[in-house]
Order: sequence, then structure tokens, then C-alpha cells
Amino acid sequence: MAWSVDARIPLVTVPDEATLAAALAAGRPAAVLAEAPPPAKPEAAVALVSFDVTGPQHVAGCTCCAGRSAAALALDRLFQARVRNACPWFERVVALADTEAARTEIAAALQDDALTAARFRAA
Repeated sequence: MAWSVDARIPLVTVPDEATLAAALAAGRPAAVLAEAPPPAKPEAAVALVSFDVTGPQHVAGCTCCAGRSAAALALDRLFQARVRNACPWFERVVALADTEAARTEIAAALQDDALTAARFRAA
């Protein structure tokens, strides 16, 4: 018998705040990833990070964000907060992506960014 265990953190994308609230209420502890400017942190969320789809605000090619998308960097911050106990433990991420650009950037981070793909998976 073959066993398959995927220990990556599941990430589900939702299109609006009503769906976000329902998704947060319907499961295990969750963090929220949102496009900037983010909404207020929902009461049911343990953490909230945001990303700007216009890209990094630093000098082009700086060492802190060269080659990585804003969504990937936001997910890095979220993961680091989790493992460093800077936020309560969460078992999933709900991404509020109300624009096509945000949905595209999140999907690209999950597919194309090796570090993000090692930590998170589409649910």
C-alpha cells in the first residue's frame, strides 16, 4: 500500500470578503493573504499579510527581493511568522484575491517560486 503525505500548508483563494469570512469560519486555524491595501484582519484569522501587485518598492534588482514576486515574499513573511512563533499557529491560508492580477500572482508564486511551492500548496 502506497502512502502519500503532503505536509505543505494548503492555500485556498477566494474572490471577496464574504467568501473569506465563510472560508475562515469553515475550518482549522487560518492566516489571510490579501492584496494591498489589506482589509482589517478578520477576527477569525490568526494573522494577515498583504502584497502589492505593482511589485517591490525597492531599487530594481535589490538583494532582498530580486527575482521573486510580491505574493511569494508575503508568503515568506507569513511562513516565517509561523515558525518563529510571531503569530498563532495556523494550518491553512485563505488568500483574498479580488482582482485578476492578484489571482495570477498567487498562482504564479505557487507554481514558479521554488521556496513557496515547498511550503504551500493550492487547496
